[in-house]
Amino acid sequence: MAIKHTSKIEFNVGLDENKVPEEISWSAQDGGIDNEASKAIMLSVWDYKKKDTLRMDLWTKDMPVDEMKQFYHQTLVSMADSFERATDDLKMSATMRDFCDYFAEKLELKK
Repeated sequence: MAIKHTSKIEFNVGLDENKVPEEISWSAQDGGIDNEASKAIMLSVWDYKKKDTLRMDLWTKDMPVDEMKQFYHQTLVSMADSFERATDDLKMSATMRDFCDYFAEKLELKK
């Protein structure tokens, strides 16, 4: 199968003198996103040769803790949704969502 189109997603991270993120922005032209500000990134890449996940988690030093908790919760929920779409494993997806509910309850994220 020949590649017909390539798409680029770009992250820019402004660092302080100690290489701690101060600013994060990202662009994804195909998604209509151009230099949008962010406070955190979680990126996972599957290395199929090593059968291992490579990760990069960055957040700015002014990311509020309450927003970080919400960011983690929403990431976990989206992982459960993605897991279901990728594997069609309804039982484990439901189990993951149960944990997400527990996580939100313990962090008092649900109003």
